Amino acid sequence: MLTRYRRPLTVAIGAVSIVALTACGSSGPGDTGGGATGSASAWALTGGIHEIMWGESFETWNEENSQEKINVEWFANDAYKEKIRTSMGAGTGPSLVFSWGGGPLRDYVESDKVVDLTEGAADLIDRVFPSVADGGKVDGVVYAVPNSQTQPELIYYNKDLFDQVGAEIPTTWNEVMDLVPKFNDAGIAPFAVAGASKWPELIWLQYMADRVGGPEAFASVMAQEPDSWSNPAFAEALTKIQELVKAGGFQDGFGTTVADTRADAALVHTGKAAMLLQGSWVFSSFVQDAPELVENDRIGFFEFPAVEGGKGDPANVVGNPSNYWSLSSGASGEVQEQMITYLNEYVFNEQYTETLLDGGGVPPVIGIEDRLADTDHGDFLTFAYNLVQDAPSFTLSWDQALPAAQAQELLTNIDRIFLLEITPDEFVANMNATL
Repeated sequence: MLTRYRRPLTVAIGAVSIVALTACGSSGPGDTGGGATGSASAWALTGGIHEIMWGESFETWNEENSQEKINVEWFANDAYKEKIRTSMGAGTGPSLVFSWGGGPLRDYVESDKVVDLTEGAADLIDRVFPSVADGGKVDGVVYAVPNSQTQPELIYYNKDLFDQVGAEIPTTWNEVMDLVPKFNDAGIAPFAVAGASKWPELIWLQYMADRVGGPEAFASVMAQEPDSWSNPAFAEALTKIQELVKAGGFQDGFGTTVADTRADAALVHTGKAAMLLQGSWVFSSFVQDAPELVENDRIGFFEFPAVEGGKGDPANVVGNPSNYWSLSSGASGEVQEQMITYLNEYVFNEQYTETLLDGGGVPPVIGIEDRLADTDHGDFLTFAYNLVQDAPSFTLSWDQALPAAQAQELLTNIDRIFLLEITPDEFVANMNATL
């Protein structure tokens, strides 16, 4: 419930801050990266209910296992992605490796950086949806296990701003474009986007290409088929995105807005932008930063609209099935045993799941349907749960699905599309060159 959520927000953040300060700049006393000769270590992301949930979990473990503590270091999203990329290559990463699955996980597996968890973490795997657990598999073997909510991407909107201009929820792309001048005439940005972080811009392409051409278009890219970016669905999707930019679809200076600071969500709950295309994890940001709007049902949400004439099913979803923990192969046998116990007994146990539910997250835990509605955030939790359950296709975020080098080029080129620096044809040519 919201009152119970506020309590751990105050207590746990304080505890997390202490751990973060003691761990800052290292993986902890005596640790050598993966924990081969020292204590266990974990790197985790700051922000939202997940920081609270992971912080509580590590704190509980450390209290109950004082001789086997996990030393935790905390990072903002973008900073983590850069550090883990270099650290895993150098063999100085943590014992518990955080990821989104996809291409980076395959890289870890192929370079023998992480261990097989198929049998070791079986208790945890049995508690979560098979479809979410599958996101931690490479060639049918479990190398990563879920550690957070299932994360479909969707559109949030400020109901007060919609009422102000007399807007209805758009169900088609043409209806979206019709809303743009209405909000602009009222001095309201139609959409917020954190352009400085780049990956929020990619969500637009992921959905638009799916709605235009279906999931098969990106599946060809994933298969590394020659010139697969030349599928007409990509150029059409990119053209529609640039039409939205040119029409004034986003806030002024969107290229300087950063997602890690929740600045994009702030534009919505402060009344400066009407809508935001983001992940389900952002709902917990609204709960924390704008509780009065959430309590009064003034933050709404809906699925990405259909594109007229498109081949994609409007029920298709993009996003992240979950986030994941892997276990470093560089950790000592003793540390590996400790971390397997942590995964099986502390991840998605009762406390872990309850904290996530109270914070507006959707745990990928089997058999909690009735509990979703029995919270202060039941409408959102049920919506997000059904969005995933009913989706004919759930495509992993492209920057996590692709190999790291291709993903970086993808982020660079989508940013240039939003900034109107390149044309859709130039984007296609640039990305074909990466295959």
